[in-house]
Amino acid sequence: MKNERKVLKNKSILLGVTGGVAAYKAIDLTRRLREEGSSVTVVMTEAAKNFVTPLSLEVASQNRVCSDLYSTPMAHITLPAQADIMVIAPATANIIGKFAKGIADDLLSTSFLSYRGKVIIAPSMNWRMYEHPVFQGNLNSLLSIGVIQVGPEKGNLACGEEGMGRMADVSDIIETVKSALTQKDLLNEKILVTAGPTREYLDPVRFLSNRSSGKMGYAIAKAALRRGAEVTLISGYSSLHRPKGIKFVSVETADDMLHAVNRELPSSTMLIMSAAVSDYMPAERAQEKFGKSGKLLLKISRTPDIISAVSKKKSRPFIIGFAAETGWKIENAKRKLKEKNMDMIVFNDVTEAGSGFDVDTNRVVIIDKEKEFELPLLSKDSVADAIFDRMIEIKT
Repeated sequence: MKNERKVLKNKSILLGVTGGVAAYKAIDLTRRLREEGSSVTVVMTEAAKNFVTPLSLEVASQNRVCSDLYSTPMAHITLPAQADIMVIAPATANIIGKFAKGIADDLLSTSFLSYRGKVIIAPSMNWRMYEHPVFQGNLNSLLSIGVIQVGPEKGNLACGEEGMGRMADVSDIIETVKSALTQKDLLNEKILVTAGPTREYLDPVRFLSNRSSGKMGYAIAKAALRRGAEVTLISGYSSLHRPKGIKFVSVETADDMLHAVNRELPSSTMLIMSAAVSDYMPAERAQEKFGKSGKLLLKISRTPDIISAVSKKKSRPFIIGFAAETGWKIENAKRKLKEKNMDMIVFNDVTEAGSGFDVDTNRVVIIDKEKEFELPLLSKDSVADAIFDRMIEIKT
């Protein structure tokens, strides 16, 4: 029986907050890291206090905020020694320059020099500062010694200009922290994941589709990336945030998805078909929108079966499919596993509370040619990790 897996549970995070306008986002970052089960200790620079108060970060972290190098002797040694990871968000040009040159004149810069674990920086500044050769040299110096960069993003900046320099989204920073603390046991895998629904058009306006949100597939793609795999995500329409660091291919129809899978397949070691591919499509597609007059007789035909097409190839990857049923029809999943020659199939009952569409949880049964095991209701992130855990067991 698998339990909920939280990568950041009981982790100690040393969060450096520096003097940039994005410092206010550190409050939300702190709160969300704590929701993941982490303990957060904040070290602020004096400049950061111009943008956010220590009290706000103390409330968010439920820990004392540190800033003075001299008020607590040896804090620059004891704080880093207790941390599992160090995160600087926002990381200004000033602090990045200090880190790169070994300047240690405040609590945060001395803590950086004494820390021996993984360090993540989230740069935030005006685009001219970001592109300056001196700054780029400092940044590359840090990256060359293993410091991990997340962001920045291109967009509207605080100064009113537009360009590269906006701090990475809080969700992306948290995902980077998770990845840094995750064992890289999928380093040699190139994983192809499909997600979301397909749309089969009746005319230029109307289409047949389903309720899939893509959440399960996106969770699988992110879990694979965290664990070191090279990941391609082929997705039908979804409102979800596109995961960073993943090759993303957008498709609409089942035929589009089949062609995309075939293009990516030769370089893939694994195919995970978590997409809800439509089973049927209109036999004919109208070139113009048809009106409401009279009754509509719809003729439909089967869409291509992507898994069956892949499994028949002489050189095929490890194949994992999904069986979303209405009711506990686990025998249907077992039949699909055999008939479509898959290596593993994941069954779930979409009518069960917390296990259907548009939710962040799922209760599944993982079935392969050797055994099956049922998981309790878990987050889709934990389900994704359980799938990979079993895949590794099978392949080794």
